[in-house]
Amino acid sequence: MQDGVLTPEVLASLGLDLTRYNELVGEIYDGALDPKLMANALRSFLKLYEANYVTLILRVPDQPDTGVMILVGDREGAGDVCYMTYPQTNTPFANQPLDKVFTVDDIMSSTEWEHSAYFKAFCGPNDVYHVMCADISTPDGGKLRFRATRPKHAPNFCANERALCASFLPHLRRASQLHNLLDRSESLSGLYSQAISRLSVATLVLDESGSVLQINPVAEEILARSDGLKLVGGRLEATYPSDNRELQRLIRGAFCPDAPKSAEAMSVTRPSGLVNLGVVVESIPSLDWAEEKGQPTALVYIRDASSKSLASEVVTKQLFNLTKAETALAMELANGLSLEEAAEALNIRRNTARAHLRSIFSKTGVRRQTELVRIMLNSVVALGKPKLVLKMGEKIKVPPLKLAVPIYRQA
Repeated sequence: MQDGVLTPEVLASLGLDLTRYNELVGEIYDGALDPKLMANALRSFLKLYEANYVTLILRVPDQPDTGVMILVGDREGAGDVCYMTYPQTNTPFANQPLDKVFTVDDIMSSTEWEHSAYFKAFCGPNDVYHVMCADISTPDGGKLRFRATRPKHAPNFCANERALCASFLPHLRRASQLHNLLDRSESLSGLYSQAISRLSVATLVLDESGSVLQINPVAEEILARSDGLKLVGGRLEATYPSDNRELQRLIRGAFCPDAPKSAEAMSVTRPSGLVNLGVVVESIPSLDWAEEKGQPTALVYIRDASSKSLASEVVTKQLFNLTKAETALAMELANGLSLEEAAEALNIRRNTARAHLRSIFSKTGVRRQTELVRIMLNSVVALGKPKLVLKMGEKIKVPPLKLAVPIYRQA
């Protein structure tokens, strides 16, 4: 290992034992789950090295601009993922060997350092003099930049401290890779979930006890009406006893180790008299390594055939090359209105609606209103982001979106 071998004696010289060293490594891997947890690892390094700042630079732009980093120390915004100006063209630490620990002394003399533009502009004003660095290669061809600093009155980083730092580099690299993989998976999962919602499909994820773990906005809206289905004590129930017995049978069946691979379905009667709700229940394949309680076990899909389409007005207009008026009429027809009812809803004359419909037929290549509704419902219009219009006093809960760009990925 560079700068000496990491032995129990080296650890002891730095006030560490193997138990504490393993805890530090664990903190790095905890940081793969959340940047705030990575900040905890950096704070441990801050204390370990008696540094005034420790920074993990996650992304550096090609030009002098703001970079993405996690910084700990006595500075505003410390501990959060932040965007700070990074002098890419001015730093003396550029183009150093990857995966090697180095300090200022390896690059230049103290006189050259103190007279450098980088020191005068950034380090001196922030009481930074001794700097220990490492540029860590990542599997995707990028870099993570680790920096620990001390003021001038403090001692320089010794060989044992450099050896300890070098031992952490592979763990920082793997934590970065794990974070990227998890982040991409969560981003894709979020996009798929949004697509399901835009298709007006309600989804609920249940654990092994039948309790609801996750619910999408469409399901929230259906259950809030308590018209056929409702949540009781965090569990899904049907209004009528006969329906509820069948629903619970399907849910219990999804929990069985030998649960059928194919999904099972049922129809749920609604007290309002509206068309029945369609319910599909299927099991979620268990993970070989996951034995904890509260794991996703079953997935419930609900479709309300009487609900209005969440089709995107913009996508509908673009897909069929319709005018704004034609788009509005087509969307009302897709929602089940007759031509007369759609004309009344849009406050236009029936003759105007008929003229619009003839133009829509010409552009879409259909001849009957039923065909128009079919191609509208079977097209991709629902996958565009809909413009939600809420009634007076109506509220809709939308889960926060997760940033889709892996924050540890290098530019």
